[in-house]
Amino acid sequence: MPAPAFRTIAPADLSAVDFYQFLIGAVAPRPIAFISTISAEGQVNLSPFSFFNVFSQSPPILVFSPTSRGRDNSEKDTLLNVRAVPEVVVNLCDYPLVEQLSLASAEYPRGVSEFGKAGLTEAASAEVRPPRVAECPVAFECAVEQVIVLGDGPGHGNLVVCRVLRGHFREDILLAGRPGIDPHKFEAVSRLGGDWYSRLRPENLFTVSRPNRRLGIGFDALPAHIRESSVLTGNDLAKLANVEAEALPTPAQIEEIRQEPMAAYLLNKYHAEPAEQRRQLAQLAQQWLGEGRVAEAWRVLLVK
Repeated sequence: MPAPAFRTIAPADLSAVDFYQFLIGAVAPRPIAFISTISAEGQVNLSPFSFFNVFSQSPPILVFSPTSRGRDNSEKDTLLNVRAVPEVVVNLCDYPLVEQLSLASAEYPRGVSEFGKAGLTEAASAEVRPPRVAECPVAFECAVEQVIVLGDGPGHGNLVVCRVLRGHFREDILLAGRPGIDPHKFEAVSRLGGDWYSRLRPENLFTVSRPNRRLGIGFDALPAHIRESSVLTGNDLAKLANVEAEALPTPAQIEEIRQEPMAAYLLNKYHAEPAEQRRQLAQLAQQWLGEGRVAEAWRVLLVK
């Protein structure tokens, strides 16, 4: 299979606006911080930012980045407010609110409340002056620790480092019996490039066994016929490589797989075609890996 072609681009090769399109299209999906702030005069502002994420566990730190305007390098109302009153509420939206979130991104004149324009409700915060969005299922009241200016030209970022003081979580999205948010109940939205958004849907959820729970053998320890298989994908091989050495099948367990109906059928049907037999067994292993049957996949790949 031929190697894929790549286009290599340095930021200096394009205008900042054009290179930005590659950035936001590739770094996706991005969570959206719906930031409420307040001016020194008490005027409330609400705006979404997709240059945003969580950056520390202890202390709990969220960071978002309002960029300067590309047309004239002026600062947005959110940043002006943060400089005057270093407090924010980081609200997080779900899919039922995405159109209102988008509406709040319009550049209304300074002093106009996006809460009213977007049909959202101000809810008093407990520890900071800006209100939270009552309709949002999650909100973090934060103190602004630092603003880090990343440049001086149009479109430059300003990292706003926010220390979480208090969180508000709607009861119906919480996990039962343990701390956390149920991804099946929180239909979070995120940004891609252009006008594209994505939403968290139950059918798109999957789990990946984290290697910090075990010390897997790694790709380099896979038998050559498995590692070089034309059937198994990188994801398939990683599942196999994430198995601890002591969990690899014994000779007796490998022999037992001969009694499994599908394995027995393939071993018998292709007994005179070793290469095709190996390919068919790899396909069966791939199916089992997709079903979470890693131990059985290992056995069928090692059977001779």
